Amino acid sequence: MTSFLITCCHATCAIPEAQRELFKGHEDRVTSPEGWEPGALNLAQGLAMKLSTPLVHGDVSRLLIDLEQIGDAQWSDISINIPEASRNRFADRHNEKFHHAINVKLDEDFKRYDTIIHLDIHTAPIADGKVIFEFVGDESAEKFTTFATKNMTIPEIVCSEKPMKEISPMLEWMLQKDVPGKIGIVRITASQSFFLKSQPLRWETAKKAIIMAVAAAATAINTSPPTNLQFDF
Repeated sequence: MTSFLITCCHATCAIPEAQRELFKGHEDRVTSPEGWEPGALNLAQGLAMKLSTPLVHGDVSRLLIDLEQIGDAQWSDISINIPEASRNRFADRHNEKFHHAINVKLDEDFKRYDTIIHLDIHTAPIADGKVIFEFVGDESAEKFTTFATKNMTIPEIVCSEKPMKEISPMLEWMLQKDVPGKIGIVRITASQSFFLKSQPLRWETAKKAIIMAVAAAATAINTSPPTNLQFDF
């Protein structure tokens, strides 16, 4: 059997009270797609509910700290101005919370399941109507991706799948934790046009289509034979 873990690093544009003075005059950047990924948390929450699995998400703007990165790459041109000692404490606190939640889920599922598929949820300013599935790690991730894209049947949604070539430090960290043959990662990136412009579909319509395709893939991956992909939907 396969279990699922869902993460959403860039879920919000929140800035804690203690750092708001630093971001004074940059409010437009913080609330823009530069500061977060509009719609990503909403999609991740819907997926977590449908799959009955935990969601681990960021709780501050990526202009303050980017949980996908490590070292200096975590900080924007604004947050790099926070004194180093304060930055280190802030990073330790937020990274510890984020990574601890992932570790707890992985440690439990390593004992109970054959494989774990991590769904890494994003939105991006890519072409209107596009949804990209990328996979890396255990072969279950590729199989899952194939099942999901096969079930994305709304003509307005342009769905594609491909091996993941650019792997963030956060995903590298997850792959390093892998018990060989256990973790597959699927990054799902939906166009922000759905959420911000209702183009070419309203967000709720597009979100439902993605969730249903993913749910069908989750069912298929847990009921299909271990070899030879089958598409009897």
